Amino acid sequence: MEENTQAYIRPSWDEYFMEIANTVSKRATCDRGRSGCVVARDRQLLVSGYVGSPAGLPHCDEAGHHMKKMIHEDGSITNHCVRTVHAEQNAICQAARLGISLQGATLYCRMTPCRTCAMMIINCGIARVVCEKKYHAGQESEEFFKHAGIELVYLSEETMKYTNQQG
Repeated sequence: MEENTQAYIRPSWDEYFMEIANTVSKRATCDRGRSGCVVARDRQLLVSGYVGSPAGLPHCDEAGHHMKKMIHEDGSITNHCVRTVHAEQNAICQAARLGISLQGATLYCRMTPCRTCAMMIINCGIARVVCEKKYHAGQESEEFFKHAGIELVYLSEETMKYTNQQG
């Protein structure tokens, strides 16, 4: 029997919690992003959330997407599915329902949070956001975090691409 001489390398805390966020994303019910999120503090998992419709309402995977067009200042048009609640929003709502403060916590998510999620993250006191990848329209959120003094970390400089329509 051959002995394995390589030492096991444990994942960093950021890698560990990001793996959990990616596992949570497997419960997502919108195939455009299948996003998951976890919030941790002091190396303890506090809450999780994934992208999905509000409780009791039909999911994209069942009823299809509810697409809205957004016209931007530069004239470009993007399509967004508005049927679902974002993973970050669901995690923050779960914390509120359970009475868990997120003050000083770290949020882990698949890509740069959208503008609305960024504002919620700021207002609930999260101190640090770790993203697996960048969101192609995440510049405004990046500015919000910088102005609010929230540390933003990317594990990869790659930009997340949607596989199902532009958005």
